[in-house]
Amino acid sequence: MNSREEINKEIHQEIEQEEKENKRKKTTIFIFKIILYIIIVFSLFYIYTIYISTNGLLFKEKRIITKKIPNSFDSLKIIHFSDLHFGSTIDINDLKKIIININERTPDLIIFTGDLIEEEYTISDEEIEELIKTLKKLSANIGMYAINGDEDDDNFTTIMKQCGFTVLDNNSDLIYKDSNTPILITGISSIKKGQNIEKAFNTYLQNNSLYHIVLMHEGDTFKELEGKYNIDLILAGNSLNGQICLTKDICFIRRENSYTYFKEYYQLGNTEMFISSGIGSDAIGFRFGARPSINFFRFSTPNK
Repeated sequence: MNSREEINKEIHQEIEQEEKENKRKKTTIFIFKIILYIIIVFSLFYIYTIYISTNGLLFKEKRIITKKIPNSFDSLKIIHFSDLHFGSTIDINDLKKIIININERTPDLIIFTGDLIEEEYTISDEEIEELIKTLKKLSANIGMYAINGDEDDDNFTTIMKQCGFTVLDNNSDLIYKDSNTPILITGISSIKKGQNIEKAFNTYLQNNSLYHIVLMHEGDTFKELEGKYNIDLILAGNSLNGQICLTKDICFIRRENSYTYFKEYYQLGNTEMFISSGIGSDAIGFRFGARPSINFFRFSTPNK
């Protein structure tokens, strides 16, 4: 027969064993919860970046007040879009909706700053025909202008011209609206596609007092222009505004030639630079904190 001490010892051991077992169960449950939370967070992040952040296109309306623009251009409306990357997160049905939304705003000018088709996407001849047919539905009161991007191939100019765009690769144009005083628009090719700044600014040299809009694909091209030319407004693309961002300043994808200038807006002396966040995505196919968007500019003179 066991003594009282032996019985108490056995009871104590049983209690300790039970406590250890409960502790192991709690630890296992805690680890399981952590793993479950990680899976849930990762899944939500994946769903957001792939299916939500790449959709829900934003129209960002900007007002530009300037005394330099001729009075005839008061209330000028410009639509600026970039980096369509057709075949990435954008298909032909998406594009049709985008064009309806653009035309509803009755723009005077439509600007496209490069990367029409995703470089990694193999587009068929039938899709190119459908792409042209769809882009032809864009409508602007004065005109439409485009420059190439680093991913645009030899078909870019042909496609855009068929769609009614004037391709301003290393060239300029004078734009008139209800008067004999124009504004000047200059287009600069992508750094990787034969950029020639001296050629692009030939017209500027005879018209350097006009309100001047410059189109460029990569924001860092500004480094080659700073202090050399009078530029009032720069419209650019390429960067997707960082594509994966925690804040406007903390972004994790800085594209080549858009490392310094990648954010949505910069005031550079007397020059305003707006960089489009683009419409599509690149080959990785997701975004975070940098939603796809189109910029919609309204101009006015100070007395309006």
